[in-house]
Amino acid sequence: MRTLFVTGPGGSGRTTVAVATALAAARGGGETLLITADRVDTGPERNLTVRELTPADEFRADLLALQQRAGSALDLLGAGRLEGEELTPLPGSDELALLRALRDAGQGAYDTVVVDLPPAPRALTVLALPEQLRRYLRRLLPPERQAARALRPMLGRLAGVPMPAEWLYETATRWDTELAAAQAMIEAPGTTVRLVAEPGPAGADAVRAAATGLALQGLRTEALLANRVLPDTADTWLSGLVAQQRKTLAEWEEAYGESLRPLPHLGRDPHGADDLAALGVPAPAAAPGPVKWPVLDGLADEGVLVWHIPLPGVVREELGLIRRGDELVVTAGPFRRIVTLPSALRRCTVAGAGLREGELRVRFTPDPDLWPRTR
Repeated sequence: MRTLFVTGPGGSGRTTVAVATALAAARGGGETLLITADRVDTGPERNLTVRELTPADEFRADLLALQQRAGSALDLLGAGRLEGEELTPLPGSDELALLRALRDAGQGAYDTVVVDLPPAPRALTVLALPEQLRRYLRRLLPPERQAARALRPMLGRLAGVPMPAEWLYETATRWDTELAAAQAMIEAPGTTVRLVAEPGPAGADAVRAAATGLALQGLRTEALLANRVLPDTADTWLSGLVAQQRKTLAEWEEAYGESLRPLPHLGRDPHGADDLAALGVPAPAAAPGPVKWPVLDGLADEGVLVWHIPLPGVVREELGLIRRGDELVVTAGPFRRIVTLPSALRRCTVAGAGLREGELRVRFTPDPDLWPRTR
């Protein structure tokens, strides 16, 4: 399965590009799924399935189901029951609906899944959510405690305090399973991202920040689609804007090479399959594979192991690095990720770090107490 996430700054036309990408994939002959929160008009198209997210309905169903499972506890507290008609979605319901759609897509027989993400940087928050929520669940309800839940009544009597109810363990397990399925879709080797932005100073800043956040999340940017590119014109009113676009396009071409795909301004908002085809959005190519964070062995020469973490676009002042046990907390601008160290590095201490050519290089030296050397 090939998964393509489409995002970019607000108003850049990312939904239009996502729909055009899905149409191109479907017309290439593969079964294609488009996931979007917006209403789109693709017309009847063979091989294309559109899933329009309905966060309000899903939030209502989830909360009513949770209320049913926790009914006895609510009755003991004297809490009043909520009716479905009075429920409105809370912040976060959109993100959870998207993660559920990703989980369901992984169980379908699709060749290509195109996901119309929210604007960046909110899209980066959504993509990081499964990993973060699963980490929180493991901290709040560790697996070893769940394994001992058969002893819950006895432990409760020994401790003298009530133990978590069975339904809480069951809910945590179900959530972890669903989040794991969504995380598997995000981290799969066939998953990449298409960035959409209008060429110009604001678009350049947004692309630079998004590329850093995506790399920190371990996602590869497959293409940068420069949207609404104006043609050369003698109109003095437009000439300044055209020159601004050309300058940004030259910078993007140097950074992205063949991955840069300019899309023309049609002189109107694209509407219908013909306009979408006129944009010339390319069909998804073969997946180049995930971003790799290699550990290079320099023990023989320098006595260190070096972990290479690609972070394009980041500057030294925006970097943060903290070692916490077997984890590394990496901060790059507004983005932060907690990653588990590779097994070899867990037996080492951090000796330093440096930023070179868009790559964070963290140096580790073996801890003699954990990695004794033989004579």
